[in-house]
Amino acid sequence: MAFQRKRRDEPKVDMTPMVDVVFLLLIFFMISTTFIETPGLSIKLPESSTQVVDKEPEEIKIYLSQKGEIFLGESELSAAALKRQLEGYGKRADTMTFLLLADKEARHGQVVELMDMAKVAGFSKLAIATEQRKK
Repeated sequence: MAFQRKRRDEPKVDMTPMVDVVFLLLIFFMISTTFIETPGLSIKLPESSTQVVDKEPEEIKIYLSQKGEIFLGESELSAAALKRQLEGYGKRADTMTFLLLADKEARHGQVVELMDMAKVAGFSKLAIATEQRKK
């Protein structure tokens, strides 16, 4: 007498819930991630206890590193190239804010040169970025 064996189904793992969770985590981290504004440049801003000023709608950000490198956005410029770039703003410069993000170890003379370039190019609003002093 031959008995028929019951055919057992192999257990299957449903991957759909795991894939959903992974996608939700990916979306969460993409949304909650903060992005660094400085273009691959490490700038340690000086600390200040003064109040925070609102961001202007039109501003030009100039970065000055400890080594004296000058950046406009993500592109590195020489002082002469920056001067030509600033002069290209023309009459619009009067309404824009010149935001200088200089490293606290940058040469003071170079900071003054950049401020002078902005004044000569017609920028009337000058802001120097600092970090909020920890209490």
